[in-house]
Amino acid sequence: MAPAAKPVRELTGLRPADLGPAILASTEPLLLRGLVADWPAVAAARTSPQAAIAYLRRWYVDATVNAMLGAPEIDGRFFYNEALDGFNFQSMRVRLDAVLDELEKHLANPTPPAIYVGSTTIDGALPGFRGENDVDLGPRDPLASIWIGNRTRISAHYDLPDNLACIGAGRRRFTLFPPGQQRNLYVGPIDLTPAGQPISLVDFKHPDPERFPRFAQALEHAQVADMEPGDAIFVPSMWWHHVEALDGFNVLVNYWWRQSPDWMDTPNNALMHALMTVRDLPPAQRAAWAELFRHYVFEADADTAAHIPPAARGLLAPFDDNASRMVRAQLLKRLNR
Repeated sequence: MAPAAKPVRELTGLRPADLGPAILASTEPLLLRGLVADWPAVAAARTSPQAAIAYLRRWYVDATVNAMLGAPEIDGRFFYNEALDGFNFQSMRVRLDAVLDELEKHLANPTPPAIYVGSTTIDGALPGFRGENDVDLGPRDPLASIWIGNRTRISAHYDLPDNLACIGAGRRRFTLFPPGQQRNLYVGPIDLTPAGQPISLVDFKHPDPERFPRFAQALEHAQVADMEPGDAIFVPSMWWHHVEALDGFNVLVNYWWRQSPDWMDTPNNALMHALMTVRDLPPAQRAAWAELFRHYVFEADADTAAHIPPAARGLLAPFDDNASRMVRAQLLKRLNR
């Protein structure tokens, strides 16, 4: 990575019981060195990749998973095809033990096919695994997922939830960028994506300065974390992150949760609707709507509706589950007209 990239702030000596709001509500990424070093999965990985695979097999119960398979020529980079109307890999439903067999078969292969099992619910694929390898996040109710593969590269993308990612096997490099760098990261389509989130079109291993000249500006804001088995990283909501798995067998366990009530819908829906209804307005009208969004959404405060009696504030009053249900029903009715 370019010299401009600085290391992610590192904390050492922490255990899962030490994770409080100062860490789990941070607005900056944090490298938590050795946080899950006591996991049996990590101990197996430190013995050998074969031992790590054998440890996962202990929990396997005939589960099928979504797997991605790419030819050796993609060099581990799961991405688009040349026309950006499809992808350079195949997606398939396969038995997890068959994926482990394939990964083990190619451990000594210097140019293996790219094999990747993304975001898979642990309790469904490997029930019992979390009994020995888990992080208790207290009152949060995270989605706990496992990611398994070989040397792969996942393009820079953002996630809406906060993310605690723990390295179970293999080494990984996270390269992170703060929100607002999308222009410099040259983000691709938002409605056709390799795994659900828009991704940077820049190949971090071979960046093209002529095609993507502003990527150099993104690197000025980059933070990098090189991680070993037992390490963890906290990735705040909406931070762009590129993830590279550096060894022939890799396992990552991550926990996703939101710092917002369950009734809140994803802002991605609002973005899509705004693209349809606001983006292509005449410039003066679009500017007027920008002011309305600023007033009612992005800079809303106690004064926004202070001049309206509380009982008459309607949508300007604080939302709750009931109000959210009512608005969702009204929106569905309008969208289905």
